[in-house]
Amino acid sequence: MKTPPIRDERGQSMTEFALVVPVLLLVLFAIVQLGVVFNHYVALTDAVRAGARVAAVSRFSSDPVGDTTAKVKAASGDLDASQVNVFVTPSVLVHGDDVVVKATYPYSINLLGLVVASGDLTSTTTERVE
Repeated sequence: MKTPPIRDERGQSMTEFALVVPVLLLVLFAIVQLGVVFNHYVALTDAVRAGARVAAVSRFSSDPVGDTTAKVKAASGDLDASQVNVFVTPSVLVHGDDVVVKATYPYSINLLGLVVASGDLTSTTTERVE
């Protein structure tokens, strides 16, 4: 008659899997959240570039700051335009001077309902006024 083993190892891999899966899922969710934040940053940067180009060519406009702000918000893509804050300096555009367009957009990284990080994404572009 064969004696049973002293230590039974059945179920060991299932126990290890159950211990590792939550950590792996947390890492996966973090990667997804960082991807969303990076996507928002790229969209904000693209919108600021489009707005700076409008500011560079609109010195004869009656409201160059308003035109620039409208362009940044229109070009912001998937971002909530009401949360995009645009700053244009200087407000009076002179040929040959630099115009700086800066925009901010809030972000937060949530992991399973817990806010890990939050703040504002910021993008700035400088163009020479034509």
